[in-house]
Amino acid sequence: MQFSFDHLVCFLKKPEDAIPLLKERGIHAAFGGRHESWGTYNALSYFGLSYIEFLGIENQLIAAKQEENRLITQIVEQLSKRDREGPARIAIRTDGIEQLALKLKAEGYTVYGPLPGERVRADGQVIRWSLLFPENGDNELTLPFFIQWEKLDEQRILDLEEQGLIDSHRTGNPKFESVGFVVHNLEEAIIKWGNLFNLKQSEEFVDLTINARCRKLELHGVTLVFCTPIGEGLAAKILKEKGETPFLINLRGTGQNHLFEMLNGLWRFQ
Repeated sequence: MQFSFDHLVCFLKKPEDAIPLLKERGIHAAFGGRHESWGTYNALSYFGLSYIEFLGIENQLIAAKQEENRLITQIVEQLSKRDREGPARIAIRTDGIEQLALKLKAEGYTVYGPLPGERVRADGQVIRWSLLFPENGDNELTLPFFIQWEKLDEQRILDLEEQGLIDSHRTGNPKFESVGFVVHNLEEAIIKWGNLFNLKQSEEFVDLTINARCRKLELHGVTLVFCTPIGEGLAAKILKEKGETPFLINLRGTGQNHLFEMLNGLWRFQ
């Protein structure tokens, strides 16, 4: 069973707002489509097969009725609260979602799915996949969910190239390098997530720009970086305001070198 980073979900009340803001920074994003049975819609920014999804609610009545799709229950809850837009959850791509569901259930997780999903693109084509949501009840940091696409990776790349969604950024040759998560207990988080995917962890290091102790998990595609504040600073501010959450998007190869706030998250261009 293989695992790769698939995408980071950012909740926005108006996903379309991300498109011009990213364009100003030289990053291409485009309208993705609608999830008609879930009452949501999105905008997307691709870096190869790894991408950022800006997800919003289009039909509150439909979205509020969702129970098994835990991403939709999460966005309904978070967008009802003030200042809870921004990075929210990651998706991990797998090639064995049925086997994974059985494995996670055997390990004591509550499992929702696999559930069928689909998105109607702007050109009318329908994209399909399956989703799996594990929960174990004691996590402040929401666990990732899993996705298995109907098409193979090679075909998806060709489709994205035909749509002009890959290699269409105007700033350098950006690569989605890592996602940062702010947590209370660095050691506990790194062990729990590392065991979930059987991932190798790095030595601890200090990121002075956010004033935090950090460790990495090397997931294929995009690295996961877990950070615990060591004093006042950006990491402490976000942990206090939002709790444990993904919060930092690292893009390498942008031809720039700065850290800034945008779309209710931190972005680091290198």
